[in-house]
Amino acid sequence: MNQVTQSNAVKRSWNDRLPTSITPALRRLSVASLIGQGVLIVSGGVVRLTGSGLGCPTWPKCTAESLTNTPAMGIHGLIEFGNRTLTFVLAAVAVAMLVMLWNLRKERKDLFWLAFALLASIPAQAVIGGITVLTHLNPYVVSLHFLVSAALVVFSMLLVNRTYGRTGATAPSDVVRPRATIRKLSVVAAVCTYLAVVIGTMVTGSGPHAGDANAPRNDLDPYLITRLHVVPVYILVAVSALLVVLLWRRGKGDLLRIASLLLFSAVLYQGAIGYWQYFTGLPGVLVGFHMLGSSLMLAAGTNIVDLALRRGKDRVSA
Repeated sequence: MNQVTQSNAVKRSWNDRLPTSITPALRRLSVASLIGQGVLIVSGGVVRLTGSGLGCPTWPKCTAESLTNTPAMGIHGLIEFGNRTLTFVLAAVAVAMLVMLWNLRKERKDLFWLAFALLASIPAQAVIGGITVLTHLNPYVVSLHFLVSAALVVFSMLLVNRTYGRTGATAPSDVVRPRATIRKLSVVAAVCTYLAVVIGTMVTGSGPHAGDANAPRNDLDPYLITRLHVVPVYILVAVSALLVVLLWRRGKGDLLRIASLLLFSAVLYQGAIGYWQYFTGLPGVLVGFHMLGSSLMLAAGTNIVDLALRRGKDRVSA
């Protein structure tokens, strides 16, 4: 057997071992990615809130001599390096999904390219994280670093819906599309969610939790930028409440009804924590819970617009 024939045989053997349909393992990986991206947001918050932003003072190594943190660096080095390590775990999950989707790369391009986007964004996020360290926690670079994490939550939520067949190429074709009002309100909800998160990074950049005592701030007026931040939040509260009312009669098992309840719950949680932290002087614990709320809102806002805009029968319905 010549080398070309042997190589082709190896390729066929490798391909034969890979799935040709969506498997429970792939679904679990998509859920793991979604949870992991949320954990990454929270762990990034822990880095900042504990003043560990320069726990590893250089990049890509943790110190000039060591790739990992050293005992002399204490808890700050451990926290910062732990956050960096989580990125590699999520990259491994994305690689595993791409491998499992290889035989489906043409049939399910939506899944393959979402998984590819996850994998491609993770190194970009690592590089931006490195720039964050090298610029001594410049607040605008820190904001960009967070927004890449936010995008990864969005990609992961879309991937979960598609691996479970709720949306995408294999979504049930007999689902009745919601009327235009529901679709438009869902788009507004998603846009307001994303706007609230983007402006929220500016609020963070003007606040006291810089990640290091000597880190710069963005010099924006905290009061004014906070007032701007709550505008899309107020709209989101009203829209999410209206969606719950309009979708209530669809029945307990309806995915859109459940999505509206999840969104409304996430918005209420995030709003309550936001006001609580604001009026109590931004204690670190509450800020951490607020960052958790950001990941929940991103997932919930993406989920409802993804479900509302999926294909289905064009029949007037709630």
